[in-house]
Amino acid sequence: MLTKPLLLRFFPFLAWFPINSIILRGDLIAGVTGALVLVPKAMAYAQLAGLPVYFGLYTAFVPAILGILWGSSRQLATGPVAIVSLMTAAAVAPLAAPMSDQFVGLVLLLTLMVGFIQFGLGALSLGTIVNFVSHPVILGFMNAAAIIIALSQVDMLLGIPKGRSDSFLKDIWEMFGHFPLTHLPTLAMSVFALVLMLVLKKISFLSKPSVLIAVVVTTLISYSVGYEHQSKSTPGEIADPGVQALVSSYIQTDAQITALNNVITTRSAALRAADKEHKERTSVNLSHQIDLLRIELTSSEKQNIERMRQLRRVYFERTKVPENEPATLYLTEHVPADVETDGRHWHIKKIEKGELKIVGGGDVIGLVPAGLPSFRIPTLSLDAILSLLSAALIISLVAFMESISMAKAMAAQSKQRIDPNQELIGQGLSNIGGAFFQAYPACGSFTGSAINLQAGAKTGFAMVFNGLFVAVTLLVLTPLLYHLPKAVLAVIILLAVAGLITPAALKHTWQASRYDGVTALITFIATLIFAPHLDKGIMIGATLAIVIHLYRTMSPRVAILGRFRDGTLRDASVNNLPPSDVVTAVRFDGRLYFANVSYFEDAILEAVAANPDAPYLLIVGDAINDIDASGEEVIHHLVDRLNEGGTYVMFAGLKKQVLDVLRSTGLWEKIGAEHFFATADEALANIYARPEYVDKDDPFKVSPRTNVPATQLQG
Repeated sequence: MLTKPLLLRFFPFLAWFPINSIILRGDLIAGVTGALVLVPKAMAYAQLAGLPVYFGLYTAFVPAILGILWGSSRQLATGPVAIVSLMTAAAVAPLAAPMSDQFVGLVLLLTLMVGFIQFGLGALSLGTIVNFVSHPVILGFMNAAAIIIALSQVDMLLGIPKGRSDSFLKDIWEMFGHFPLTHLPTLAMSVFALVLMLVLKKISFLSKPSVLIAVVVTTLISYSVGYEHQSKSTPGEIADPGVQALVSSYIQTDAQITALNNVITTRSAALRAADKEHKERTSVNLSHQIDLLRIELTSSEKQNIERMRQLRRVYFERTKVPENEPATLYLTEHVPADVETDGRHWHIKKIEKGELKIVGGGDVIGLVPAGLPSFRIPTLSLDAILSLLSAALIISLVAFMESISMAKAMAAQSKQRIDPNQELIGQGLSNIGGAFFQAYPACGSFTGSAINLQAGAKTGFAMVFNGLFVAVTLLVLTPLLYHLPKAVLAVIILLAVAGLITPAALKHTWQASRYDGVTALITFIATLIFAPHLDKGIMIGATLAIVIHLYRTMSPRVAILGRFRDGTLRDASVNNLPPSDVVTAVRFDGRLYFANVSYFEDAILEAVAANPDAPYLLIVGDAINDIDASGEEVIHHLVDRLNEGGTYVMFAGLKKQVLDVLRSTGLWEKIGAEHFFATADEALANIYARPEYVDKDDPFKVSPRTNVPATQLQG
């Protein structure tokens, strides 16, 4: 029979019980309040992730419930967030076109991988692994990501086209060239939504539902004024032969890309089978074929990126017929005088399966499938797993850090105990479960969690009710979302990430430590430069932080000590203290290990050489927290070498863990117990008690100000 602690380990939500009706009612109100804010934001974040908006609602449903049931926090709201949404798009976009079926399949696989990584770390009690990504790295990454998110929404705010390539900054630069083509109704809708949300946030009783109110108002306006204008077309309906040929080439190359991907997948499977059967010749041939196919695939993709870049500059006028009927498309400056058009400027939004989707007005969400997400097993592919592995690892760590930081902040107010490993398990299960119900990677949400706490949530039932309200939205309310302008979702994202841009925090980090400031700055710059490959930016930052840490520990501070006027031993060079003719006292501030043993040895020998008449060397080791085999070996050689030269080595203040190493290796006995002292003053008292130094006047013997014997002074 399971004991209670073990039962709570497997089913942590049992700790919510017993629960009374008052708490349950409060959780219900908190859950519905949070959901009212979450629904529009979830759709906005899905748009940021390169997915249809309803995937945001899917991510706010199953992961939210699983995360709260198996996590350790009772108020942490799990769901879609801006940073992880952007990282999801960045990870999958190089492998498939956003919004496509292949893109969705890869996102679900990524979600599953993130879930298993998080669950594995939690199950193995490795929650502390997040400490390898330091605060300056996260700070630099968050600021850069926030700027990237904001810039990525400009096309939605202005109604202009923006490409997706391997260089985010290049895409943004090209988008700037489309500013003269700004769609004025879209710009007006963006400005109206922004002003409305900012005004509503100033009104206390409307601040929480401000986003929901703005969504309702702008959706009604969109429906009333006929904001949306979308249509479909074919290459044959384009009047200009050059543009028609360009579109046809794009469609033909797109089909080739699909075929090449299928062949690569098939031959990769054959390669794995050949490797397993140790058929070396077959493996070499297949590897060569796959390499050639990938070269051809890359070339084809680059050609289509360039073609789409040209097509985005093309604007059409459409003959005056209903938007759901075929019509001829003329270049805006080449409409025949006898042809009547609808007067709108249309541009190609995307080309998919041989069909052109064109836009001539504001962009809206459109049809949102009604119903709950269906069960879907992510497609497993070794090539896809290997391609997504680094991104999955980075997303796992970043998502967990965002989750645990919010959970700890709330725990300080609610007086709860947070278990990082249990939280990892909860986040992992939320993503594993979400992957089977069409969710993309989720994590703890700052906004949702804060609303939960402010609304009075006491148990995890608040997030259960939150998820159930999202389910009701999917079942009943999706038809009402059709006319919601995407520009409004872009405004929601813009306001959400505004708080992530924190120049004051970057400045504070720089003031606290130049090393940390440089780390944050380089992470910030690298993330911007390598976007959309955000994992590269954070990996560069994490690597730099570790290198700087190692560099700093390789040359820790070494101080030559002197007797200060209050009787304490302090850095002689800083305080301008006189040297002793009897003792050279050296303090080493850091752990003594393989990376800095040479530095330690050189510093000790330099100190002895600088005071050659002193017969004693006192190593003050109260700041040495650890020692490894290399450190022990250096101490051994130093003692032998200095003793041979007539300098006697003494140690003061060594900690238990250091002394344990010296005892276990026999170095304690070799040096002699009489050379080890609890404090520096005890060591000095021992030296000056010897007959030859009893009457000697020396700066180390007593305090010049207090005339207190060294044995009574604190080291």
